Amino acid sequence: MGVRLKKLELMEEAKIKELDKEKLLDLVLTWRERLEEYQGILFRIRKRVFGKNSEKSPRDKKSDEKPADNKPTDEQPPAPPSPTPRSDTTKLPSERYPDAPLREDEIDFSTPQVCQACGATMQDSGMTEKSEYLDVGEKEYIVVQQKRHKHRCSHCHGSIVTAPPPPRVIPGGSYSDGLIVDATLSKYCDLIPMERYCEMAGRNGFYGLPPHSLISASHRLAEFLFGVYELIKKETLDTEVLLADETPHRMLEGDERKRWYLWGFSNKFACFFECHDSRSGDVSSEVLKLSRCQVLLTDAYCGYKKSVAQINQERAEKGILPILPAYCNAHCRRQFSPGEENVPVDAKFMVKQYEKIYRLNSEAKGLPEDGILEKRAEMKPYFEKMRAEALEKVETYPSKSGMAEAYSYLLKYYDGLTLFLSNPKIPIDNNTSERLLRSHVVGRKTWYGTHSRQGAKTAAVHFSLVESCKMNRINPRYYYLDAIDRIHHKQEPLTPRQYKELLNDNTC
Repeated sequence: MGVRLKKLELMEEAKIKELDKEKLLDLVLTWRERLEEYQGILFRIRKRVFGKNSEKSPRDKKSDEKPADNKPTDEQPPAPPSPTPRSDTTKLPSERYPDAPLREDEIDFSTPQVCQACGATMQDSGMTEKSEYLDVGEKEYIVVQQKRHKHRCSHCHGSIVTAPPPPRVIPGGSYSDGLIVDATLSKYCDLIPMERYCEMAGRNGFYGLPPHSLISASHRLAEFLFGVYELIKKETLDTEVLLADETPHRMLEGDERKRWYLWGFSNKFACFFECHDSRSGDVSSEVLKLSRCQVLLTDAYCGYKKSVAQINQERAEKGILPILPAYCNAHCRRQFSPGEENVPVDAKFMVKQYEKIYRLNSEAKGLPEDGILEKRAEMKPYFEKMRAEALEKVETYPSKSGMAEAYSYLLKYYDGLTLFLSNPKIPIDNNTSERLLRSHVVGRKTWYGTHSRQGAKTAAVHFSLVESCKMNRINPRYYYLDAIDRIHHKQEPLTPRQYKELLNDNTC
């Protein structure tokens, strides 16, 4: 009996041990998945904080090597190097900057010179040795005193009339239109806070400019040019392909919500911004209602997906073509390019495919639409390889690991990521839209945010005008002054694109 009980006890202990092994194995697998999940989170945080901002991959050394056919042989001597054209860095300043004012300085000896050979006093030969250099003068601030003539009637002496003052953005104000434009562009184009602008004026010898007064003047200028902003907005939304992005905007005071967002919408020639206290998709929905776009290129933020679904439902009721969502390939590529050592081989494979795709995209620049489509047809096999790779290996990684999320991202948005292959007007990524927000992102590190709703609206107006000027490669200062002058003379102002076309017509 005792032996039998002993056997039963041993069997029970074996079962308990086996059960403990299963539990222990499950626990180990669970913690392993969690560890990989946390490693993926740490991996992305370290990349964001310490990783390089550039997305360029290191150049392949093999590609830098010259092919063997180019090496000189004994039978064929190497060809002499072709003369290189004279670069801008080797030109004289007067050649590099032909429109700059030229000042000639005559430099002579202050005392008579004695000949080292015979000791006689030397005379001026009339010959000179010329050299050039650049110089800069102080910025000039001037006070303009207007004297408006008064006319009287010498016949009845019944009335006196005064010549009207020239129109200005702020009638009767202390600042000219030129000074208001200069201060405003220093902030919204050169990203210089208004306090620093006034300090720079002091270093140029003009002390006492009040920054708060100039900030108020920039608000007045935004109100004055709001009609131009509306024209740019209309021009932006009148497009087949619309790009969108958003970035945080801090409201320092003047509103209950401190976290606002600057929304940017753009096409190839124009852009506009709106500042809202929400990141809800309702913001983009209101914009899309006014647009005739057929494609919306964004990142994978769910707010845009909600907007597209809502607008497409309204368009279906009206019999209008729906909006197709296109997604940014740069965002997808970032999922696989952590920028650190010990990157999984699978991630390197995906990055390598994107390198080949972007190389083809660079070769397509400047080609007609047929040529662009031919280059993009060469990209399709690389996308298919990535998709097949993702389908095969997504299950081999823990569901919450970085690689699993990257594979899932590619598979989930694959149709939108490859939509550009069939339409030459769709860019490969949303980087253009992101670059338009760069000035605001850099600027908020210096002035931190806005102090009122009016300040947020002012920022949206001026960033819209300035960034649209940059897109069309025109000087924002000249454009602002032209728009102001046209409004003063009751003329329709031009958008930056129209202004550029006018300049090109005048040049021709």
